[in-house]
Amino acid sequence: MAKNKRQAYSVNVEAGHQTSAVSWGTGRAVARIPRVSGTGTHRAGQAAFGNMCRGGRMFAPTKTWRKWHVKTNQNQKRFATASAVAATALPSLVLARGHKIEKINEVPLVLDTAVESISKVKEAVALLKAINAYDDIEKVVNSKKIRAGKGKLRNRRHRQRRGPLVVYNEDNGLTKAFRNIPGVELVPVSALNLLQLAPGGHVGRFVIWTRPAFERLDSIWGTQTVASAQKKGYKLPSSVLANPDLPRLINSDEVQAVVRPAGQKETKRPFTQRKNPLKNMGVLVRLNPYAQTLRRAEILGRAAGKVTKKAHAKNSAYIKTLLSEDTA
Repeated sequence: MAKNKRQAYSVNVEAGHQTSAVSWGTGRAVARIPRVSGTGTHRAGQAAFGNMCRGGRMFAPTKTWRKWHVKTNQNQKRFATASAVAATALPSLVLARGHKIEKINEVPLVLDTAVESISKVKEAVALLKAINAYDDIEKVVNSKKIRAGKGKLRNRRHRQRRGPLVVYNEDNGLTKAFRNIPGVELVPVSALNLLQLAPGGHVGRFVIWTRPAFERLDSIWGTQTVASAQKKGYKLPSSVLANPDLPRLINSDEVQAVVRPAGQKETKRPFTQRKNPLKNMGVLVRLNPYAQTLRRAEILGRAAGKVTKKAHAKNSAYIKTLLSEDTA
């Protein structure tokens, strides 16, 4: 969505080609790049047109018909905006964005209907000081810096942090009172802007609501059971988990009462020596349990072979003796 306000830019379509140049061809011991024709000037004979040449065009000249905008589905934008609104009610997220809300009584901060009728800047400043929200304004004032880069030459010389976002229902002078205070932005509740609720993609903007604006949220966005009155057939997305806080669920008494106690951690050696299963019987048995049976059969077979060999040796000696007696 942040890309959808970009303006198209490109170089001149004729840039780098506004000269008469032609290649000299081969046989003159120079590169075949087009060269400026003519004589009597330094420019004559210089290479032209190419992106590697002085005064030539850039590589792949930019065009105005680039795809500048990014289409986002309406349901996705609504989901993101609703999530950003919900995040403004979590003090941890608001503090994480850098807002100074340590002295604020509560978040979300909802003010009376009379705030929409304030028309003077000094009244608005007095209100912010009364609700202890002026620390966030001072943070914005102290953060004002000169922009790095060429933006400082293009009417955006300074940059600063974001302050509170004031959401109202009816403008009875409210915008004129708050619009000149550094960092403060205003938006009607009927046109909540995702880029203001989550600047830079970071949810948790410090939002100051007026009471009528806060009461209209249900009618504009609906609930998880009742459809919106202004967005046809739209309901807020429902969470799969009733309580998405998993650490709280895991550490709850109900879960801890039925789980097994945690055992000791088994720390494995980070760099174990690789053992050869052809030489190490224990590793071989882990890979192939039947190898142990084969090895046992082999050992038994060897033992049986030794017994047979001894008996055969005895028989051969006896036969040899008989043969020797017969011969004698």
